[in-house]
Amino acid sequence: MKFILASGSPRRAKLLKEAGIKFDIVKPEVDEIFDPGLSPAQNAVRVAMRKADWVAVKHPACLTLAADTIVVLNGDIMGKPEDPDSARKMLGRLSGKEHEVITGVAMAHIDSQIRWSSFASSLVRMTEISSREIEKYVSEGEPMDKAGAYAIQGGAGRWVLGHTGSFTNIIGLPMEMLNQAISELGLEIKMESEQCRS
Repeated sequence: MKFILASGSPRRAKLLKEAGIKFDIVKPEVDEIFDPGLSPAQNAVRVAMRKADWVAVKHPACLTLAADTIVVLNGDIMGKPEDPDSARKMLGRLSGKEHEVITGVAMAHIDSQIRWSSFASSLVRMTEISSREIEKYVSEGEPMDKAGAYAIQGGAGRWVLGHTGSFTNIIGLPMEMLNQAISELGLEIKMESEQCRS
């Protein structure tokens, strides 16, 4: 089955490549708007499903995978920072605290009428981060396309005291859950490169 990653995230692409999965990339044009009436997990799944559906409609013969990762602290959802100042504020709030990382994952395949979605949750414990450290990290640019303004596999890893749950979920795509879903749905993912066509 031909496979599309509906995401511009280089981290998700890297995880799929490391798993040996060959895929095309199509970036969905979907606003990541959260519904205050839904839980954080429901919001992440909703956005992921919208992304998957947007691409799947244009490529009905291909299996489309999408994901949306958020950071949750005291019930508040943190998406990607809008600017350096919002990144500083996010990191300041996360300093010295435990937070939740939720990734909503969705798959869609129009031709076989598959629509699947779920989410994974992990907890991350952060050490105290000084304002000087935050300023340096933000100036390096790494936080700007990351939920919660940090990358656990990047420079922010030094502030992580520990985590529970899937590590790849914290990066942006829970591979354990994805592999299980592919198996349970009976999907045969091509491991050689194939061009997806509509």
